[in-house]
Amino acid sequence: MNRIWNSIVGKLWGTILLLVSFVLFIFTVFMLEFLESYHSTRAEETLRQTASTIANIVENDLIDDSPYEIIRSVLHEGTNALIAENPDGTVYAIQEGMNKESIQQQILKNKAFENIYASNKPILQDMRLPSQKDENKTETYVVLAFPLKGDAARHGAVFIYQNPDAMHETSRETTKIVFISAFIAFVLTTFFAFFLSSRITYPLRKMREYAFEIAKGRFDSQVPTTQNDEIGQLAVAFNQMGRQLKHHLEVINQEKEQLSSILTSMTDAVITFNRDRTILVSNPPAERLLQKWFVAKGEQSTKPIPPEIYHMLDHVLDFEDKIEEEIEMEGSYYSITISPLYSGELVRGAVAVIRDQTEQHRLEKLRSDFIANVSHELRTPIAMLQGYSEAILDGVVIDEDERNEMIKIIYDESQRMGRLVTDLLDLARMESGHMRLYKNLVPLVPVLERMTQKFAQVAKEKHVDLRFISDIEEDVMVNIDEDRIEQVLTNLVDNALRHTPIDGAVTVSASYAKSYAKIEVRDTGIGIPKNDLPYVFERFYKADKARTRSKGGTGLGLAIARNIVEAHNGNIAVTSVEKEGTAFTFYLPL
Repeated sequence: MNRIWNSIVGKLWGTILLLVSFVLFIFTVFMLEFLESYHSTRAEETLRQTASTIANIVENDLIDDSPYEIIRSVLHEGTNALIAENPDGTVYAIQEGMNKESIQQQILKNKAFENIYASNKPILQDMRLPSQKDENKTETYVVLAFPLKGDAARHGAVFIYQNPDAMHETSRETTKIVFISAFIAFVLTTFFAFFLSSRITYPLRKMREYAFEIAKGRFDSQVPTTQNDEIGQLAVAFNQMGRQLKHHLEVINQEKEQLSSILTSMTDAVITFNRDRTILVSNPPAERLLQKWFVAKGEQSTKPIPPEIYHMLDHVLDFEDKIEEEIEMEGSYYSITISPLYSGELVRGAVAVIRDQTEQHRLEKLRSDFIANVSHELRTPIAMLQGYSEAILDGVVIDEDERNEMIKIIYDESQRMGRLVTDLLDLARMESGHMRLYKNLVPLVPVLERMTQKFAQVAKEKHVDLRFISDIEEDVMVNIDEDRIEQVLTNLVDNALRHTPIDGAVTVSASYAKSYAKIEVRDTGIGIPKNDLPYVFERFYKADKARTRSKGGTGLGLAIARNIVEAHNGNIAVTSVEKEGTAFTFYLPL
């Protein structure tokens, strides 16, 4: 039942039914009033005609039984008459039913009819008289007093009254007909209301079904357009709306996919903020950056981004102004651009583009350091070459031994410059990816042992204990460029010997590390400061800040070693404790 009343059919049916019922009710009330008035008027006219006829009969005939028989035939059923020839004369009654005497006495004694005997105009009066059918009941009668021989000063009168059942019966029949007509109209109205409502709401129900289909994403649904009226035009507009909605959604999805692809492929971090500073959208670089910040902060901060960026975001949202800054946070450098996002004229949020420039700063520092280091490394030998050669050319040195010493110094410095240039060329070739490896299967342990024994004499002269230890079988073969690996091991052992004091020890060991061979060069030397460890594999980087030449070296050996190991798909690392020793470890795949 609730489903019917909540539907358009039920509402239309109820509306039409209420409207028709209201109209029928008003019509019935007015019709009954009209019929009641009409019947009352007709009854009065009938009584007047009957009274006039009786008066004519009485005035033109003698007083005997014959005229009263005629009068009886003139009276309609339920109509009664009292004939008084004068006020004090005999009264002739033509009555039916019960309470005749009581009715006669009340009519004749009614003060409203006192003037009828002296007037020539009839008098009509409603009276409560005893019922002609029930002994103890009274009813309302219409009583008409009509003068007899009205031209005389004193004359008689005819009193006619009608049983009210006749008039009430007519009213009841008329009312019955009106109610039957109203019921038929109600039924027909209900039928036509349902028919009309169904005809109107059928296409609307179809539109509702297709609207739900469109809400589910099925945009190919079409509403049938069989009508040419407003509802048919509505169906046409609905179909056009569905096609336009499908087109616009496809365009939006394409733009969304394009935007998503652009954001995903960007190397810069992009974060979109809402007005309340919450994050709405972020691309993969931004998610990695947020994760990095979160790991760095840990449980110390509940906010996903650093407070420096929040300050910039507050400035953009409060002043609706774009801001660009380069800031340093926890040793990292970022270039940040934050712009407001508008919705109409109001700022609904902001978009931040964050570029991590830490690596760029590091490379810029390395470039500056490289230029300074090269300049420094070349300045000293060039100055020495220039100074000693000028002394020889100017004849300042006369002693042959002293001249030979100067020539030897010039030769050594030129050799040093040659090594420096060679190392620079090798390093540039390696870093550019043009280094060529000549790999062969060789037994790892004998090769490492042979490379170590090359420094036995040097270690003996320096009073350093040099030893080789291996946990790998001697028949284990590895695919390496033997010359390049010898260059790595030579550089590491040479560094260890140069930085290990007298009575120290240098140990070269080989062991298994899962699918790799672990080669370690450990010494008991002076060690490397903790702050210098991340930079030992950089070009020209030396832990000895004074850059003393007593221990030689170009500062490129470890950088070359790293490139050679990585070219063999391995890696190299260093651990060190000051005044205790240093351990360089590199891994080669087996």
